[in-house]
Amino acid sequence: MSSISSAATTPVANRGAITACIILAVIMQALDTTIANVALPYIQGSVAASADQINWVLTSYIVAAAIMTPPSGFLSQKFGRKRVLMVAIIGFVVASVLCGLAQSLTQIVGFRLLQGLFGAALVPLSQGILLDIYTIEERGSAMALFGVSVMVGPVLGPVIGGWLTENLSWRWVFYINVPIGALALMGISVFVRETKIDAQAKLDWFGFGMLSLGIASLQLFLDRGGQLDWFSSGEILIEAIVCASAFYLLVIHTLTTEKSFINPRLFLDQNFSVSMLFIFVIGVTYLASLALMTPYLQSLMGYPVITAGIVMGPRGLGTMVCMFLVGRLIGKVDTRILLFTGLAITAWAMYDMTGWTPDVSQWTIVSVGFIQGAGLGFLFVPLTTVAFATLPAEMRGDGTGLYNLSRNVGSSVGIAVVAALLVENTQANHEAIASYVTPFNHVFQTPAAAGLDPMTAVGRASLDSIVTLQATIIAYMDDFKLLMLMSLAVMPLVLLLRKPKAPPAIDHSVVME
Repeated sequence: MSSISSAATTPVANRGAITACIILAVIMQALDTTIANVALPYIQGSVAASADQINWVLTSYIVAAAIMTPPSGFLSQKFGRKRVLMVAIIGFVVASVLCGLAQSLTQIVGFRLLQGLFGAALVPLSQGILLDIYTIEERGSAMALFGVSVMVGPVLGPVIGGWLTENLSWRWVFYINVPIGALALMGISVFVRETKIDAQAKLDWFGFGMLSLGIASLQLFLDRGGQLDWFSSGEILIEAIVCASAFYLLVIHTLTTEKSFINPRLFLDQNFSVSMLFIFVIGVTYLASLALMTPYLQSLMGYPVITAGIVMGPRGLGTMVCMFLVGRLIGKVDTRILLFTGLAITAWAMYDMTGWTPDVSQWTIVSVGFIQGAGLGFLFVPLTTVAFATLPAEMRGDGTGLYNLSRNVGSSVGIAVVAALLVENTQANHEAIASYVTPFNHVFQTPAAAGLDPMTAVGRASLDSIVTLQATIIAYMDDFKLLMLMSLAVMPLVLLLRKPKAPPAIDHSVVME
């Protein structure tokens, strides 16, 4: 697991240049979290993918990043932080180019996996460098800048992605990483110093392997389940068995090995254990709702891609604004109250979205998106504060890796679940509504129903289009309702969080890893 470096005690040469190139690397990785969202319908048409399959472009990246984030600290110890960071940037850029050149769904999903594997180390290693080059007194300002660079993705990603897709091609949402990566790589190679290498550093390969296998098989199970009719498929049965076996072996190994990949003592801390569940749900609700909004705006509402990107941008802006606001409230207001407020705001936003139809106004989309983002801003920093408030200092390095792993897994699971439910509920709703479409229904004999006669081919085609639209709208409502219920369900867990006796001397910026 990654560790948090100590701050510098003496001035570092070229600190401004180091900060600039580090921020570039972070922005590049942050953009790719959301920049592809608005281009998904275009990618879907280009690679001939179904509505549920195209979400693999998002989940493959998140899963790969989730798997490779925890061992980033070990890699930097074993091979040197500068060397690992440079390899990560090169690999990320090469994978981005390959994503842009992809000609099939298999290719783009495979290259997105590669992109996630290399990109996982960018944020934690970049953060470690910034913590090293700034003194303790300057660390707050440095981490504020770091936080802004991370939040650039949710704010500018949809807007930039929409503009590139509209004016150039969806492939440019990946090609844009080439100039950014090249500048970051040159700066790091020139200005950043290499850290000491620990040749004796070891990784619990069995634990890491079981965790990776468990997460990968779980994601395949969720991504492919709806398409293959779940447990009626032999493939799904195998993936379920592999997933259960891998996690079982991981638990047994963790409890019986002296130095396991996951430190079991972390879960003895009540605040940390509850916070793991919290951040999982936050990962589900935020990125899953973002994945739902793209096809909703472009397919149901007919928004041009650049318009869709613009109306989605304020969501990230709301998160950024409230993160700065909440940062000033930490220590003055009980963090449990801040968490409850964030969950309530998020639940309300989801509740409002359950009433949306394709006639909803742009102002409503923008304002509700901003409010939902604000809810996330109320959750991030307070949750990190509570999670690590009672955790011993020597365990925080392991804790940050596991904490962010839970968030990433929640995001990928959430996207897969809402995508599968959207397809299944659309089919179920279509069947339910279509049962009322019969030649004996007197509604179709009125003048208002002209052209919708079930007895004619044109009428049946028109009716099917209308029924499909209504079934899809209701399916989106069901997904938004599920996300709302998840936000409400974790509210009682706030009561299980304990308030620390003294303000914790921790670095709140670990939330950004």
